[in-house]
Amino acid sequence: MFQDINVEQMRELARKKELVPIDVRSPAEYRDSSIPGSLNIPLFDDAERAEVGTIYTQVSSQAAKERGLELVSAKLPAFIKAFSEIREAKTVFCWRGGMRSKTTATLLSLMDIHVYRLSGGYREYRRWVVETLGKLEPPAHTYVIMGNTGVGKTAILRSLEEEGYPVVDLERMAGHRGSIFGEVGLKAHNQKTFDSLLVERLEQLKPSSWMLLEGESKRIGKIVLPDFLIRGKEAGIPLFIELPMEERVRTIMEDYRPWEHKEALLQAYRLIKERIHTPIAKEIEGLLKDNQFPAAIMMLLEHYYDPRYEHAIDQYEGEMAVIRAGTVAEALQEVKDFLRKKVW
Repeated sequence: MFQDINVEQMRELARKKELVPIDVRSPAEYRDSSIPGSLNIPLFDDAERAEVGTIYTQVSSQAAKERGLELVSAKLPAFIKAFSEIREAKTVFCWRGGMRSKTTATLLSLMDIHVYRLSGGYREYRRWVVETLGKLEPPAHTYVIMGNTGVGKTAILRSLEEEGYPVVDLERMAGHRGSIFGEVGLKAHNQKTFDSLLVERLEQLKPSSWMLLEGESKRIGKIVLPDFLIRGKEAGIPLFIELPMEERVRTIMEDYRPWEHKEALLQAYRLIKERIHTPIAKEIEGLLKDNQFPAAIMMLLEHYYDPRYEHAIDQYEGEMAVIRAGTVAEALQEVKDFLRKKVW
């Protein structure tokens, strides 16, 4: 028979790469939020889950079980095969560690495929995430990458993360770049997904006495940052990046690829155009429509983003390191040199 394990046991095994969490909930439930790194092998698809749920509510639990058995029986060979192809140890979970994960674990045991079952299911994992977030404090030292739009803050952080620096990539966790155009070409995450990714990353960084993050506002797309991160950012040392306008435009073009997302960019732009002086706003919109993206970006920076960022920086009174460079690559090296002097 299968063995139940708790959240901490599952995370420890997964951290050692000795276990794969498998979500047997429907694809829609999995897309909404799941355990980071998990696979989705659903017992029921979205329509089947809705049908069984309706029978449970309107008829009886027994009738729902019987209909569920009919649905599972028809696809049992493919379902078992999907699990047999995963060589690592496996933990299955559903919403609350109930019928779906129990049925899955029992069926797999009958076929000599050993799996663990997560006690309490995804609901218990979510409870652990919320509880852990409530206890976290920022590390002793925080360095905040700041700078006007287009200076490559995200690219710098991701390069540093690849080299092993203790980076907390908030935009990646949010699935959003943090501006009105932030969701263009991306899929924004909800708060549950963000919270899970954040906790897992911070747990990885626990041995470190410092971290690096971008100077975000409290809200990024659909998510809200926890208070302890805001405190860490406000108490941290900002590294303000300055790049030439031409390099900033190039960076934005490379990041957003506006020729691939023209309509989405126009829709987002119309949400802010009223905040820009009317003749200038009309000119920017015309440039976007005519595919003259570099010119449109330069005007947006000059007439919208830079004045707003300058106002925000003027409110800051603490210590600040200014890094002036010609390219993002040069700025990255300057940041590394600064950190080497400060941290080591």
